[in-house]
Amino acid sequence: MLISPAYAQDAAGGLAMVSQIAPLLLIFGVFYFLLIRPQQKKQKEHRALLANLKRGDRVLTSGGIIATITKVKDGVDEVEVEIAPNVRVSVLRATITDIFKPIAANDEPAKG
Repeated sequence: MLISPAYAQDAAGGLAMVSQIAPLLLIFGVFYFLLIRPQQKKQKEHRALLANLKRGDRVLTSGGIIATITKVKDGVDEVEVEIAPNVRVSVLRATITDIFKPIAANDEPAKG
């Protein structure tokens, strides 16, 4: 007996393949809605934040430096910021992580 017998594939073979792929599709769907989609939304908001930079904005850099924008250069990926009185440096737009909202004059911080 040198030849092994061939077995016919049963009718449930196609259904078994679908039941093996379904969990993988479910896992991908969960990852997309819990991880990928929120990250894309956050990146889109950050790009909009960087596009709307203007002179006088107080910003936070990725290095933890709080600065005030003194010059926005169009067409260049650099922004000039003032980190201390009369100390100006150029930073890359991508290193700006957040913009601080100005505090209104009539709003006082809560005393604790």
